[in-house]
Formats: sequence, structure tokens, C-alpha cells
Amino acid sequence: MDRQGRIVLITGDGKGKTCSALGMSLRAAGHGMRVLFLQFMKHDASTGEIAALAKIPEIDIVQEGLGFVPKPDNPRYSAHHHAAEDALKKSRRAIESGDYSMIVLDEVCGSVGCGLITESEVLDLIAIVTPDLCLVLTGRGATPAMINAADTVTDLRHVKHAYETGVPAQKGVEL
Repeated sequence: MDRQGRIVLITGDGKGKTCSALGMSLRAAGHGMRVLFLQFMKHDASTGEIAALAKIPEIDIVQEGLGFVPKPDNPRYSAHHHAAEDALKKSRRAIESGDYSMIVLDEVCGSVGCGLITESEVLDLIAIVTPDLCLVLTGRGATPAMINAADTVTDLRHVKHAYETGVPAQKGVEL
């Protein structure tokens, strides 16, 4: 890792992007590494990952999102845009701080896809990653430039989901 740290991208329309990043965070914490798990679009403090990560001192979890993102013509869209911009600023400060060995930007790709932030802003973050940092990006719709900038890319493909047959989200599985 002489040019920069490791860039891992987890994208696709399948379930498991955040869960994969959570697993990486857990592995890093098990090695005594400090982790920042920053969620761009999510805003639900009752999820299992919030409760679990709060018990692991090596991991800081921060929710910067405001939940479901409305269409750009909705008056509430502006607040989501500002929240994503704040998350970008926190991401940059965290990268520059040197306090973390791993930083997860959960749903950052979806934030680009919704127009909350730009691809170039994400690429700017990738460009400042230090040799001792692993930056993990998650979310649907990673752009070709983001894929090209990553060292490792996983594209999770949707095959089938219980929700499609009327099964509601289950605590411990989706919540």
C-alpha cells in the first residue's frame, strides 16, 4: 500500500452491502484497529447495528442521514443534501485526522445516485486516503470512476428477497 491505503467498494442491487462493511469493521476491531462507521443516508437509532457497534469501543458509528430521500423537487430534499454535505465534511476530517485505521462510508454511492453529493467529491476523498487507512464505500449504483478508483470491488446481485413475497423486514435480519 505504498501509493495510498486500501479502497474497498461494495455495491450492487443485492442485500448485504452494509452487512459486509459491518463484518469488515468487526474484523478490524478484533485486531484493535479504530473504525469510523459513518452512515450517509440512514437515520434510525433503533437498528441492530447501532446497538451492537455501540458496545465495541474500537468502533464509532455516526448516522448523518435523514432517512428516506425524497425527490429533488420535494422541499425536504434540501435538508438531505445538507446532511450529506455535512457527512462529507466529517469524512474528510476523519481521513485527515489519522485517528482511524478503517473508515466506512455507508450508502455514499447511493448519496451520489440521489444527487445529494457528487462523484467528484467522493473521488476527492479517495485521493487523500493515507497508506495506513482502509476506506470502505457502500451503496447501490457505484459509478465507473468510483469502481476504477477502488482496489477491491464487490457487486452484490439481487436474486430474490422475502420482502417481494410480502414477508416484512425482520429484527436481526433487515433491522
